[in-house]
Amino acid sequence: MASALSGLVFGAAEVITEAELRERAARRSLRVKLGLDPTAPHVTLGWAVPLRKLRQFQDAGHTAVLIVGDFTARVGDPSGKSETRSRLSSEAVRANAERVLGQFERILSRERLEIRYNSEWLEPMTMEDVLRLTASYTVARILERDDFSQRFKEQRPISVMEFMYPLLQGMDSVAVQADVELGGHDQLFNLLVGRDLQREYGQVPQIVLTMPLLIGLDGTRAMGQSLGNYVGIDEPPEQMFGKLMSVPDDLITQYLTLCTDLGPDGVNRVEAGLADGSLHPMEAKRGMARDIVRLYHGDEAAARAEAEWNRKHQDREIPDEEVPARTVRRAEVFVDGELDVPSLLQAIGLASSKSEGWRLVRQAGVRCRWPGRPDPQGERITVRRLALGPETELLGSVWIVGRRHATKVTALT
Repeated sequence: MASALSGLVFGAAEVITEAELRERAARRSLRVKLGLDPTAPHVTLGWAVPLRKLRQFQDAGHTAVLIVGDFTARVGDPSGKSETRSRLSSEAVRANAERVLGQFERILSRERLEIRYNSEWLEPMTMEDVLRLTASYTVARILERDDFSQRFKEQRPISVMEFMYPLLQGMDSVAVQADVELGGHDQLFNLLVGRDLQREYGQVPQIVLTMPLLIGLDGTRAMGQSLGNYVGIDEPPEQMFGKLMSVPDDLITQYLTLCTDLGPDGVNRVEAGLADGSLHPMEAKRGMARDIVRLYHGDEAAARAEAEWNRKHQDREIPDEEVPARTVRRAEVFVDGELDVPSLLQAIGLASSKSEGWRLVRQAGVRCRWPGRPDPQGERITVRRLALGPETELLGSVWIVGRRHATKVTALT
């Protein structure tokens, strides 16, 4: 049970409380709720983070309760927003809901799955019901939210309707009698409101499990369709692979943790390899992209997507006319008659230091196109020192680091 629970909380930003989750899960199957407002037509990898966590609960024998927020989407979740959101029409919400439900099936199992629309219980609410709901929470507590409090201090508008959103989301938990609610970490306040409302309505308060927000392709902001920094799970494999290869290096472990099935041991191995230099970021990123594409399109599609990316990018010859030329001093790059590769990489500007040059060599990140040899991609350099024939063999050689960084040695002094 302990190992199963550790898998369920792996990657979580916060669990309130893990002790409650352990105690409740030991006694019975749980009703695990996730609410998603269909405000956009695609399921992104960011959306997929809590959906994949919901699937893990399904696989552990619990019931997934997926709330399609067809009513709350018309209100607009103010979480993390610095201004009032535009309202969506019921027609736009319905069209988005139809589009995303098919994509949810790429992640969730049909077994142990309930799909509910929150218009089912929110639309029939009477004014008396609404008054009882609003009486259960104070304005002061609502203003504890960081986004509301900041807007209040800066005298930016906050509509009463926005105040209602956390309460309406909390009523979802009451309506389906949730044992656990999942959500992005920006939803923490809303999820805690649900916990409070369940207590107010005589139910056992739900456990709250939040997931980190996946950073988008721009490397700075949370992934979002309105920002254009997203990967959709229904995108073609080649497009998905290409986008994932553009993820900044410092996000590789986050994507492995939140978007793949690698698990804690595998993620730790990759993280350690990146830290000690035994694993090149490009290789780690390639594995990450391959694993994610495989999840949504299968093994064959992932292999084709990787091969296509290689054809377009990694295997592309760098034209000689695009390669800058450098003159090097013999004394800087030859030691005991042998070429010291890290020294050369530093001398021609492909490494900031000899130690960085040696790290690139050890990570198999250095190639050389020797003059008169046919291989356009160059020979992989894996040793520190090279015994050349005449020193003039170095003249005309093109040294390549990574995908597009190259320098040609044209003169020795």
